[in-house]
Formats: sequence, structure tokens, C-alpha cells
Amino acid sequence: MSTIETPTITINRLAPYTADLEEAIVPARTPPGMSLRGRVALVSGGSQGIGRCVAISLAQLGATVAVNYHRSPAEADTVCEVIDSFGARALAISADVGDDAASAQMVAKVFDEFGQIDILVHNAGIRDDVPFHLMHRYQWEEVLRVHLGGAYNLVRAVINPMRQRGYGRIVFVTEAPQRHQSRGFANLLSGKAALVGLARSLALENARLGITVNCVCPGIVETRRVQRLSCKERQRLETLVPAGRMGRPEEVAHLVTFLVSDRAAYVTGQEWHIDGGLSV
Repeated sequence: MSTIETPTITINRLAPYTADLEEAIVPARTPPGMSLRGRVALVSGGSQGIGRCVAISLAQLGATVAVNYHRSPAEADTVCEVIDSFGARALAISADVGDDAASAQMVAKVFDEFGQIDILVHNAGIRDDVPFHLMHRYQWEEVLRVHLGGAYNLVRAVINPMRQRGYGRIVFVTEAPQRHQSRGFANLLSGKAALVGLARSLALENARLGITVNCVCPGIVETRRVQRLSCKERQRLETLVPAGRMGRPEEVAHLVTFLVSDRAAYVTGQEWHIDGGLSV
């Protein structure tokens, strides 16, 4: 597929993640093979943190973006306003991705609004951290319902249209196995690890149909949850990372945008660790 190099807007530096949601946006030129003009993306959990940065980065490369949220409508609207400010199209849309009916309705609404979904980034997730020997079944099932069940619901809703059109990009935002070097994350890490197996299977089934499926595995990333930690705990986490610092949501977003671009058309079924060397 040929691409036309067109002016757009992008981020020219890595800005720290800030609570007031400011963006460093300056005019730039889209690199060859990176334009997403004419593509429609659905980003689950797109109202804050990594998902927010992914939604904005996709739009900066020309994509129309459906920003999924569950309990943060104001933040989702803010993401859409940022996207609108540089001329891209966006839609804030509420759904619990772990609910099959709600997911199907959301996808149907995106198709009604934009006519297609070319890119799916499944980033939505929840946490309920507790040591396994104290974990209730509902804590186990609820986390897996959103992470793994959400992946099933969303992919099941978009995969057949992608297969019919002969094009699709699917990215699961999972978890580096070394992300938590402490106890209490069995439900979270089990759900995230299962996404890796799902991605590999989907990649094999759909590789000949122009569809790629990959996993992005962030390490310790400076989102609001991390910012709430004490200075001492933050310093302890930073000492675990060979790079000596936490990652930024923008850095994860840059990797996602590469994987859904034409430059990565031959990349599928892979785990991409972005963790400052933590997995080493």
C-alpha cells in the first residue's frame, strides 16, 4: 500500500505525564509509512494513562479515534477535545468491555458513526491486588473478565469485518512479567499473560489476510497510580529498572503507533517489551 506524506501534528519530545493533562503538540511532518489517514481506531481504556496517550498519538498520525471509557466521561471528553484541537475526528464512547452486550453495542456504534474499524488497541483493565491465598473468586474472575474477556468481546466484534476487508491491526497492552516484583498480582498477571497466547493464535489465523496482532508489554510506567506512591516507594521502583527511571505513557504510545502503521506490516504475533531493561 502506498502512502502519501502529508503535514500533520505530532509530539517532538517526550513530555512527563502530568496531572493536568497538558500535551506538548507542535506541527511536524508524518514520516513515510506512518500515516494513519483514512484509518479508524478503537482504543479501550482510552480516557487516561497509556490509553489516553495512545488515542492522541494515533490521531496525530491522521486516524479517526473512538475513545472508550467506563467511569470517566469527563476525561474521555478531554481526550476528544485535544484530538479535535488539531483537526482529527474523535468519539468518546462508554462501555464495560468485559460485558459482551455492551462491547457489541459499542462496536456497532463506532461502525455506524465511522463505517469501519481498522485498528483495535485493547488497553482497558482493572486491578484488585491481593495475595492469592486470600483472593476471593470474584476478585479473580472480575479482573480476568475485563482483561481477557474484554479482549474476546472486542476482537470477536471486529475480526470478521477486518478479514472481509483484508486489513487490520490489533494490539494488546499487556504486562511485563517483571512488572511487579512483589506478591499479590496473580489475577492481573494471569489475565495479561493469557493475552500473549491469544495474540499468537490470532496472528497465525489471520496473517494471510492482512491482519497483524501484537502485544506491547510496558514495565513500570509513570501513570497516576504510580504518582500516588510515596517518594521512597517511587525510588525503590526506579532502582529495579536498569535505565534508572520509570517509563512515560508517551513512550508506550509511540511503540503502539509503530505497530499499527504500514512500517510494521510484516510484524505479527510478537511481544514488545518496553521497560527500560527490566525484563533483561
